Amino acid sequence: MAGNGVFAEILDGEVFKYYADGEWKKSSSGKSVAIINPTTRKTQYKVQACSQEEVNKVMDSAKSAQKLWAKTPLWKRAELLHKAAAILKEHKAPIAESLVKEIAKPAKDAVTEVVRSGDLVSYCAEEGVRILGEGKFLVSDSFPGNERTKYCLTSKIPLGVILAIPPFNYPVNLAVSKIAPALIAGNSIVLKPPTQGAVSALHMVHCFHLAGFPKGLINCVTGKGSEIGDFLTMHPGVNCISFTGGDTGIAISKKAGMIPLQMELGGKDACIVLEDADLDLVAGNIIKGGFSYSGQRCTAVKVVLVMESVADALVEKVKAKVAKLSVGAPENDCDITPVVSESSANFIEGLVMDAKEKGATFCQEYKREGNLIWPLLLDNVRPDMRIAWEEPFGPVLPLIRINSIEEGIHHCNASNFGLQVHKQTTSFNIAFLSIIWIIFFINSR
Repeated sequence: MAGNGVFAEILDGEVFKYYADGEWKKSSSGKSVAIINPTTRKTQYKVQACSQEEVNKVMDSAKSAQKLWAKTPLWKRAELLHKAAAILKEHKAPIAESLVKEIAKPAKDAVTEVVRSGDLVSYCAEEGVRILGEGKFLVSDSFPGNERTKYCLTSKIPLGVILAIPPFNYPVNLAVSKIAPALIAGNSIVLKPPTQGAVSALHMVHCFHLAGFPKGLINCVTGKGSEIGDFLTMHPGVNCISFTGGDTGIAISKKAGMIPLQMELGGKDACIVLEDADLDLVAGNIIKGGFSYSGQRCTAVKVVLVMESVADALVEKVKAKVAKLSVGAPENDCDITPVVSESSANFIEGLVMDAKEKGATFCQEYKREGNLIWPLLLDNVRPDMRIAWEEPFGPVLPLIRINSIEEGIHHCNASNFGLQVHKQTTSFNIAFLSIIWIIFFINSR
């Protein structure tokens, strides 16, 4: 169970501690933040509500620890990361349990996330040793007018203190994807986990603690975004911010100042289906891409753009597969589980009602119980509907009928999002050239 066994140290009564300077601590604020179980809609866990003063102390210790860590040999950094990865995978069960209860992730997928996270930590350790173990030798005569009279050796050096802010949907995997590269490169970490997913992240951090990383190198602060969110992102002790999420990233970029930012802010990921596509294969890909983890993935299929001539056949095949999806509690390993919060469910419902008012065809009856929304395919969606452009982050998938590949590409390029797109066709040339055009358009904005 969460907070038991080797993880007992991270729990104080019914409130999980935060991690700073190599120790698990209670906040001097005396306050806590409740984590609501999406399935029961009742408080499942509580975490510390850290104060700004505690954030200051964390930043100081992270800065001091980073200076020593930067002098640590690469092989030693990699050794500790491999150890953390092994501990993470060894204790996958209680972490997966937290994922089930905090974010309603299906039980099997929760275990997969933890194991995959351990593998990613090891991968970063291996690649980091190779990439960072190399330098470059530069000569001066590459610049017009210069002679080969000067030489330069270059190598990569750490940035300093990295503020890592992962999203709720993969609070372990998308945390280690920030932590592991930062650590192997010689940086220190201040992790601010999402509220939904904080306990899973705290368990993951404890695995790094058990691996024996130096004090102050890895820190994890929890609390209300309204109290420490801006304080963290605008803190002068932060040298780089890695953020995964939504529109909040735009606000962060405006406030962070002149420091490097690494961000992924969601997408309206399109699946373009051409006339020559294998529709059985396409239908299976749409189900997996659009409805796994109830569509709560940045890279989920969020709009299907299908040629009119094959649209009817595709809709029937997708409908048949939607009917087979199991709906219910994550503990039962259902395909469709509750979305993360009531506000998320309300937002999704707003998109559905807008589409209904404007004439979209409902391929299934819209059904919702609390945060649980049954899978829904919307046919005959038009560009004047919100769901044609907005990211639902739920088990609702719009389908837009198109008359040419150019029309599909135009829709993709008209979107404010630019994360990914995939095309279903048996023609490699058409797929390759059209994807290149989309990438070119996005990069030339």
